[in-house]
Amino acid sequence: MEDDKEKSPPPQEVVAEPQQEHKEDDIKVAANKKIDVLLKATGDAPIMRKKKWAVEGEKPVGWVTEFIRKYLKLDASDTLFVYVNQSFAPAPDQIIRNLYESFGSDGKLVLHYCKTQAWG
Repeated sequence: MEDDKEKSPPPQEVVAEPQQEHKEDDIKVAANKKIDVLLKATGDAPIMRKKKWAVEGEKPVGWVTEFIRKYLKLDASDTLFVYVNQSFAPAPDQIIRNLYESFGSDGKLVLHYCKTQAWG
């Protein structure tokens, strides 16, 4: 009977390792998940044909601003303002995932863009 006890590993060690790996995999999947961003024109800004875009959660707001500039073919001298929920302008280095977790609704993050200052 003593031999049987020595051969069988404690159940806690076997169970702990796979659970830890699954948590890390879940975190990686959540970090790679794309977020639906709804871009709405405000004021004198040109309207985009496609309004809903899937954006990687780790992208900063500055990346979205540059994407809008390129899509609308704006000049470097043209100003572009981006607002979250018609209320405030996030910093260019703010991460999309953080904004979505705080201000997202109905499975998407709504960003308004315009060429002149509208809110805030």
